[in-house]
This record gives sequence, structure tokens and C-alpha cells, in this order.
Amino acid sequence: MAKLGKRTVAARAAFDGKTNLSVEEAVKLIKTSASAKFDETLEIAMNLGVDPRYADQMVRGVVQLPNGTGKTVRVAVFARGAKADEAKEAGADIVGAEDLMETIQSGKIEFDRCIATPDMMPLVGRLGKILGPRNLMPNPKVGTVTMDVANAVKAAKGGEVQFKVEKAGVIHGGIGKISFTEEALAQNVRAFVEAVSKAKPTGAKGTYLKKVSLSSTMGPGVTLDLTTTAN
Repeated sequence: MAKLGKRTVAARAAFDGKTNLSVEEAVKLIKTSASAKFDETLEIAMNLGVDPRYADQMVRGVVQLPNGTGKTVRVAVFARGAKADEAKEAGADIVGAEDLMETIQSGKIEFDRCIATPDMMPLVGRLGKILGPRNLMPNPKVGTVTMDVANAVKAAKGGEVQFKVEKAGVIHGGIGKISFTEEALAQNVRAFVEAVSKAKPTGAKGTYLKKVSLSSTMGPGVTLDLTTTAN
């Protein structure tokens, strides 16, 4: 077994025996324990009582974090004409049509969010096998297939986070930087939990929100007292 480093040992000791903390307690513990040489991300993991293999138990959506993510989001937009101009003016990093499709097909994917106008979806649909597995496929349910490309670009740049439940019924997300204030991170946690709670599917049975955990990129995780996650 590999020998654990001093930083890892110290972090684990700080978290030992601590569970079901309030949002504020968890955020404070994680902030004070984070010791990486870069600005770590606050990660959230939510265990849900759903089986996403069934369509009526799929959970997906989008949340505008009140304090943003602290991450620079690169946005690509499939649009033509006036809508392409709108996207560029709104700050989109890449705008195109067939040329953008060819760039993606060549394996060059230099963006974190993909937006498309509805008329472009037949073209974008050809990229499903490339964009789908990366969770980059535009989808009207999360506002990335829209005629209002300007606002979609601004939202993506301003701290909007998409979420989608994985096979095991878990949702992961990055919801801020450890350098944020404790108050800002706590607000982001509650906004994310509220959005996932509101996205409860009709087919969910029994307990929907089973467990919520927080961690930094390089640090241990801690579970939250669910009664403290509501706004």
C-alpha cells in the first residue's frame, strides 16, 4: 500500500468522526483543511432515490449559482446570420455551423458548453456520439437549444451549472472555489440542492434525497445534515 503524504494524513484526521454537519460547518471544515497549491473546487455529490434507466426517473436540469462557479466557461454556439452575431456580441468563444461541426469531428473540442438555435439541431444531431458522452449535447430542457442565444451565452458565462443524474443515481457538480467566502459557498450549496430537489421526477418513489456530501478537489468528503440544506 502506498504511503500517505502528510497533507493527506492531516486532512483525514481533521475529518475523522465528523458527519452530518450543517452546511456552514462543512464549508468551514473544508475551507480550513484545503491545502493544495491551487484554488480547489468545492464539489457536491448527491445520492438520489431514482433509477435513471427509466425515463420517468431521469433527473436533469440547470441552476444559476448566486455566486458563480469561479471557473472560466468556454462557450460554443451553433448559429447562422443574425443569431451568430448575437452570440459573438454576448461573448461566445466559438460560433459557427458546418465549419464548427467539422472542427468537432476532427477531435478538437475547445469548449465547456454548447448552445444551438433550433434550426441547427439537424446539423448538431450528427455530433451526438461525440458530444453526448461529454454531456455537451445541446438540449432544450436545460436552455441550450434556444433562439435567445445571447442570454444563454451570458448565463453559461455567469455561473450556470447543468446537472444530470448518473447510472448509480448520483449527481456531481462543482459549485465554487475554495477561495470564495464561507457565506458564498453556503449559498451556492443551497441553490444547487434546491434546484435538484425541484427537479424530482414523477417516477421517483420513496426517499428522493438520500445523502449530500461536500469535498474539495483534493480533500476528503463530509456528509451534510439535510435539514440544513434548505434556503
